Amino acid sequence: MSESDYMRNVKEKRPLVHHITNYVTVNDCANVTICAGGAPVMSDEAKDIVDISKIASAVVLNMGTLNERTVESIIISGKVANENGVPVVFDPVGAGASNYRNEVAARVLSEVKVDVIKGNAGEIGVLSGVGGEVRGVDSVSSNNDRLAAETLARKYGCVVAMTGETDYISDGERTVVLKNGDVLMECVSGTGCMVSSVVGCYVGANGVSVDSVAAAISAFSIAGELAAKTSKGPGSFKVNLLDCLFGLTAEQFDSIRKVE
Repeated sequence: MSESDYMRNVKEKRPLVHHITNYVTVNDCANVTICAGGAPVMSDEAKDIVDISKIASAVVLNMGTLNERTVESIIISGKVANENGVPVVFDPVGAGASNYRNEVAARVLSEVKVDVIKGNAGEIGVLSGVGGEVRGVDSVSSNNDRLAAETLARKYGCVVAMTGETDYISDGERTVVLKNGDVLMECVSGTGCMVSSVVGCYVGANGVSVDSVAAAISAFSIAGELAAKTSKGPGSFKVNLLDCLFGLTAEQFDSIRKVE
């Protein structure tokens, strides 16, 4: 099927995407899930997440604002998803920035079978062992982005999506390179978290593959390109980004997408 068919499937199936995400971007992630075509659930209460994780189309686990309670909820949700065949998307926000974040990322990856790891170059570089640098939750530098993505994918037997000026999506054997997006995406807090939500929608509706993850990132990045054309700055861009993702057509997707 064509790449835009992945987008059609999301809008037709309206996948239920359960999030344990950070309080900086939780509302943005809920809204972007709706605009991508999915249905969001945002809960990190241990008594609540077991039932939700069983019935979700996908689970998105984001460690942006860590505390001991939410870490335990992340592990519980991930394990329940594994037991019920629900795809797990892990966003290791800030991995490499502190020892605690490194410990949590390592624990999640050892106790939960993660289907997709989505991160920036610094986070993926650190987790892969290839090398990367993170300041706060932002990537500062990386060493051989493609190699880091492929190495991490092989290490955990999953799809890795490394986002940045150039995006690399790999399962360790096959790598897709994407080059859509706009610099304004770096000026809005939470765009990385929002991408993970869109990935959750796409794997929830289409299954986990390099192509479904790449289609999700393309849809979000193309929406960013379109939004930038009518935006005066970061504030209007954020609103326009949601509008453009919501209204994205198959024709726009296929004609604007830059893929190698």
